[in-house]
Amino acid sequence: MAANNRRMSGKKGAQVGSGGQRRRGLEGKGPTPPAEARKGHKKNRIAGAKAKQAVRRPAPRGGRGGKGTSEMVVGRNSVVEALREGVPATMLYVQQFIDNDERVREALQLAADRGGIHLMEAPRPELDRMTNGLNHQGLVLQVPPYEYAHPEDLAAAAYDEGADPLIVALDGVTDPRNLGAVVRSVSAFGGHGVVVPERRAAGMSAGAWKTSAGAAARTPVARAANLTRALESYKKAGLVVVGLAADGEAEVGDLEALGGPVVIVVGSEGKGLSRLVGETCDFRVRIPMPGGTESLNAGVAAGVVLYEASRRRA
Repeated sequence: MAANNRRMSGKKGAQVGSGGQRRRGLEGKGPTPPAEARKGHKKNRIAGAKAKQAVRRPAPRGGRGGKGTSEMVVGRNSVVEALREGVPATMLYVQQFIDNDERVREALQLAADRGGIHLMEAPRPELDRMTNGLNHQGLVLQVPPYEYAHPEDLAAAAYDEGADPLIVALDGVTDPRNLGAVVRSVSAFGGHGVVVPERRAAGMSAGAWKTSAGAAARTPVARAANLTRALESYKKAGLVVVGLAADGEAEVGDLEALGGPVVIVVGSEGKGLSRLVGETCDFRVRIPMPGGTESLNAGVAAGVVLYEASRRRA
């Protein structure tokens, strides 16, 4: 009897009280993840390295106006809106195993339709690192550096067309949406470009592109190392420098100089024109506002003066 017990204890098979461990071990574990998603796999390391290289690559310098820096648009709604508005982009990063909702599908479709936008799958930790922990929701759009023109190029291009230059310069405007609105107004009223300072001023970011509603693709933006010197250079080239100021000596509708070669200088809504820029202006004009409003934002103010300039030229 004891021998029989020993023979039975040596048999293979499920033991009493195993809880079905063998049965669970036979169950499937789902499809095997792609090599790029398997931690430690060679392809996973390559994908991560490519993502890091694309983000860390410094923006090249080029042209007399130079370039800005690359920018990341993060979040599903923001990425879709940027692609809808034609914001230039070079790379769309998509999180591996992302929940595929309507916004993700639209972003992928818009990127494919545009062409020239590369798609890159990246693990979530890498996207977290790229965006400094922002809530990217699995989508990150890389916007390339904007190629700025040189201030002198704007006037030269107008003269080459046989037209009197109509240029807007922004002094201390830091909101990219205001810059985008000015670019849109310059395009609408036949202007030849916008000048912004290199420092302490809004640049052509994704927000400015979106606000311009596509006008940024047609209207050049120049960047000046020193705005005062750029305005003095315009004066030597025959342009009249007109500054907008609440305490201007004349109303904008009375200034005949708007019908000729002119640079319209718009300051920030709070501080207006800086002292040196104000002293460089040939004229300082005001926009009459009988409604009692103290000031207008840069985009609206520029649109009012550009309309008057366009009316005189017509």
